[in-house]
Amino acid sequence: MDYLLTEQQTMIRDLARKIAVEKIKPVAAQYDESEEFAWPIMKTLAESDLFGIYIPEAYGGLGGGIMDMCLVTEELSRACGGIALGYAGTALGTLPILLHGSEEQKKKYLPDIASGKRLAAFCLTEAEAGSDAANMKTTARKEGDKYILNGTKQWITNAGEAEIYTVIALTDKSRGVRGASAFIVEKGTKGMEFGKKEKKMGIRASATREVIFTDCEVPAANLISKEGMGFIVALKTLDTSRPGVAAQAVGIAQGALDCALDYSRTRVQFGAPISSFQAIQHMLADMGTQVEAARALAYAVARLVDSGAKSVSKESAMAKLFASDVAMKVAVDAVQIMGGYGYMRDYPVEKFMRDAKITQIYEGTNQIQRNVIASNMIKETLKK
Repeated sequence: MDYLLTEQQTMIRDLARKIAVEKIKPVAAQYDESEEFAWPIMKTLAESDLFGIYIPEAYGGLGGGIMDMCLVTEELSRACGGIALGYAGTALGTLPILLHGSEEQKKKYLPDIASGKRLAAFCLTEAEAGSDAANMKTTARKEGDKYILNGTKQWITNAGEAEIYTVIALTDKSRGVRGASAFIVEKGTKGMEFGKKEKKMGIRASATREVIFTDCEVPAANLISKEGMGFIVALKTLDTSRPGVAAQAVGIAQGALDCALDYSRTRVQFGAPISSFQAIQHMLADMGTQVEAARALAYAVARLVDSGAKSVSKESAMAKLFASDVAMKVAVDAVQIMGGYGYMRDYPVEKFMRDAKITQIYEGTNQIQRNVIASNMIKETLKK
């Protein structure tokens, strides 16, 4: 299908696909089993300039947009959702700086991210602040030319591996969400530690840890935008990044569908390949249609974000919701088509199923996405 990609986007997609097939696919099971962070793959992505595709040329990037980032995320996820997350999680951690950082902050941090020299991470979630992000407890107290951070962020992607962290903390607890602010914290800052690496059901090649701040001193110059803007920074970041989650989900779904198609052509039952059975054909037809629909929506929303549209909350939520539900459905159906083999770790589809589940949960559960979508739809109706 023609997705109306530019020449550069086609080259980016093809390069990411080549890396996925040649470098990631052969080691995906190994990293899933060992739960190691795939630094050799991150190095390959850096050498290929893929970390900089969505960063402006002025800061060492290639000047592309979210659409370009989604193309890479999708292709890498088609081979391994966990390894792909080292890349996508860096984009998430970078967006607050890209969207709201000062010129000085952009010049200081973006070139290293664009070159792949330093990975990034986004710190919002806490033990009591998941879907209810406004219930965060991490604080930042200003003292002279620095802020003192205290609190713990939970389930942070790339934690411990990344060098640059964008952190949301309360500078004025009495103001609730209006008292939240965003900061850039560098790994190695005194008072910043990491908890144990979480053992997860899926995306095992991705590092997930607590980030713990104990009287952590952060220069006042590392405040993103201004005090009280933290929640807006977080929401704008998630609105911009959710097409990336959709792209990851599409990649996982496509990977699972690829396995199911290959298996259906070679698995013989009752004297014929199971691909000749109408029951299997209908499952494959539905899976293929769902993947294409999810891809079309993800691309459309990524392009909407890149257009500079004033509000993309509803559309971003729709893309993330639909694509992640498709990923789970297609992965489960792929396991079903492969039967007992699909349930075994010798075959990759059970991994695709485990990896797919998180796309329905992180960056806002799909229940929260439905709230966002409905709320925006109702507001739009009232304006008519």
